[in-house]
Formats: sequence, structure tokens, C-alpha cells
Amino acid sequence: MFNTEKVKNDCVEWIRQFFEENGKGCNAVVGISGGKDSSIAAALCVEALGKDKVIGVLMPKGEQHDIDMAYLLVNHLGIKHYVINIKDAVEGVLASMPKDLELSLLTQVNLPPRIRMTTLYAVSQSCNGRVCNTCNLSEDWVGYSTRYGDSVGDFSPLSHLTVTEVKKIGHLLGLPEQLVEKTPIDGLCGKTDEENLGFTYAELDIYIRTGKIDDANKKELIDKRHKANLFKLELMPSFKPDML
Repeated sequence: MFNTEKVKNDCVEWIRQFFEENGKGCNAVVGISGGKDSSIAAALCVEALGKDKVIGVLMPKGEQHDIDMAYLLVNHLGIKHYVINIKDAVEGVLASMPKDLELSLLTQVNLPPRIRMTTLYAVSQSCNGRVCNTCNLSEDWVGYSTRYGDSVGDFSPLSHLTVTEVKKIGHLLGLPEQLVEKTPIDGLCGKTDEENLGFTYAELDIYIRTGKIDDANKKELIDKRHKANLFKLELMPSFKPDML
């Protein structure tokens, strides 16, 4: 059985220990999307470090239809926050691309999260910070993140917790219901996570923890995604000469 309170308390202590060893006195810098993961990661950091040591960064690309959820989170936690619109940066990169280079759809979809991560590190290095990764185990299991975008950070409190488990922690932390239960959407292509994936997080989470799933087609799809995206979770392959 998942002991929500114990896991939450252990995670809070782990965050404290990370900062003790890797950035004593530093701030936790969290990209705030208004979704459950960034909300819960930020709330854990607040409990671990205090609200004065957590900085939220809101990074809309032009108009963000659900940015009110991001404001709800930072106001609920009472944390300092910055709003940095990345629209000009994204459009500037796209406009600078060679005209004879036909950009793929994935290139265009993944550019904003990579620019967001660059922005997060710019803020972090300017305010004595450490960047919080907000990915969870369910997303990582099937590669549902952008390499060198939201997949990175300096510390990761949620990467060994499924969506189901993360939500339980969010409720325990007393976060507003609309943040914890907000329909997961990547904010990039206009579809929900589950529409993109072809299965629900509930199905995926049970499969991850128990190996059980009723739909053979969904099992095949999950296994295929997991295998294809394992490289995202591994260190970059590097050549090492025999002499070394």
C-alpha cells in the first residue's frame, strides 16, 4: 500500500538534504505551468525550505489559456514569482532558421519547452538557485517529456512517483482541488496527455506498479513507448578509449 504521508515526509526531508549537500542557502526555482506536477513540486519545496526560498517562474508563450491556474498556485503558496513571456524568443529562433530547412512538427512543438528550460536556468543562475525538475514516473516511463526541456533539472522530487501517487500527495499538501485534478495537457499541441498517449494514466500506473493491464493493445503501446524512450533517462553515451 502507498503510504502517502510517509512518502511526502520522506520527500520533504530528501529535498532538505539535497540543498544541504548541493546548494546550502540556495533557492528552489520551479517552472510553474498551472498543472499538478509543478504545483505539487513547488509545494513540497515550500514545506522543505520555506516559502522565502522558493521562486516560481511562469513562462507563457503569448496568451496562455490556463495561466490563471499558475497564478492560483503561486498566490496559494505565497511564493515570489516572475512572469517571462517566451513568445518573442520562440518566434526569433524560428524566424532565424534557414529558409531551405523544413522544420518538422516535433521540432516546433519541442522548441518552447527547451526555451523554457533555458529561461529557468537563466533565472536560477541569477538568484542563487537550483532548478526543480517536475516530471513524474508515469511520464518518464513512456518518454512523455522533451529532452533538454522539461526532462531536466538539478533535483527531481517526483520522478519515482506515478501520477496517481503524485495526486495523493497533492491532496495531502492541501493544494486547491482544481490544481491537483486538472486534466493533464502539454500546452503545446492542444491535446490532453491521455489523448496523445492512447491510454489513461490510471491504466499506466497500475501497469507500472503491478504489471497488470487488461487491454493487450495498450500493453503493446506502453511497452513500445517505454523501450523507445529509455535513452531519455540514461546518461549520454560517450566514447572511452581502452587506454583510460
